Amino acid sequence: MSAMLPVPADTAPRLTAVLDSSLASLTGVSNALGLAPARSAVVVLVDGLGAANLRQRAGHARHLAGAMAKRDVVSTVLPSTTAAALASLTTGAMPGAHGLVGYRTLDRAHDRLVNQLNGWDAGMRPETWQLRPTLFEAATADGVDAVVIGAPRYADSGFTRAVLRGARYVPGLTMADRFEAALGVLDGGAPALVYLYIPELDQAAHADGWESDRWLGLLEQLDAEIASFERRMPRGTGLLVTADHGVVDVPAHRHVFIDAKPELVDGVRHVGGEPRFLQLYFEDSLDAASRARLVEHWRASESGRSWVATREEAIAAGLFGEVAPEVEPRIGDLLVAARSGIAYYDRRAADRQAESMIGQHGSLSDEEVRVPLIRRGAYQRS
Repeated sequence: MSAMLPVPADTAPRLTAVLDSSLASLTGVSNALGLAPARSAVVVLVDGLGAANLRQRAGHARHLAGAMAKRDVVSTVLPSTTAAALASLTTGAMPGAHGLVGYRTLDRAHDRLVNQLNGWDAGMRPETWQLRPTLFEAATADGVDAVVIGAPRYADSGFTRAVLRGARYVPGLTMADRFEAALGVLDGGAPALVYLYIPELDQAAHADGWESDRWLGLLEQLDAEIASFERRMPRGTGLLVTADHGVVDVPAHRHVFIDAKPELVDGVRHVGGEPRFLQLYFEDSLDAASRARLVEHWRASESGRSWVATREEAIAAGLFGEVAPEVEPRIGDLLVAARSGIAYYDRRAADRQAESMIGQHGSLSDEEVRVPLIRRGAYQRS
């Protein structure tokens, strides 16, 4: 490799430990995050709220920023994208084990790219494509009320069946609705593991950028909702606020069109992944020498601004964790992870809507990988 991949230490706190530790705290069992015993646990996942995003806009989130100590940061997974990260949160496993290794990945049996968030169909059953049992299933088996609170449109989605199975889904149209629903669950009195999902900030970041007025307004709303919820939640409740990834804004003049250099796309059958973390799948007919030349073309062109690694190098480095044999073919033959503030696009694509997105994520930068883990209630540090 021409650039050293930024592999986090094995002992670094990870998003994979968040829900697992929360469940363990309900029975007083020791856990990776050292959470104190709690009667019920609430994990608020704010899609797209990186630690750097929160710290740089601390004045718009005084409650959250004031509650976040310097050590209240964990690492998400690679790629730093919702499908992979949420599956890791809810299973406690790395992407190489649960199988959701990107946003658009290869369904080799049908020779197609599949969207891991909304591309589920009969040819790719979520119940079997995602390989690991969820922590909600474990909670239910232990007599804990496992509850997911999210937007109504996600209640019956394939992604929900893939990563949230075992929980009962409680819909809430707005942020306020969802926090009220969480209070309703907690007021029931039974031990509960509650996962509350906030998609609004990520949606605003994609459309307008995380530095936009719209994003800041939503951050202020979130801050107020969490402060109100914390005041009203029952004694003995542990609250964690975290995220699946951070966001970087990439203006149009920072777009890189890979089709402008034929040597970068000749021999590539599918361009998967996402703009800041390409997963390139080669033609099966390429011989070893042709594959090696294609890899070297990418390294020569892009190593100055991206990490370029083969599938074998990424697996050997542990970027996906331990990789199950059936998952390995889902990972691209070549991975290109943006190191500078760029995003990659292919103008030959049938759908070019992604080029209009400003906020981006998926790569290995600190801004994308490091997310907050704010501990409140029974989990608050002494």
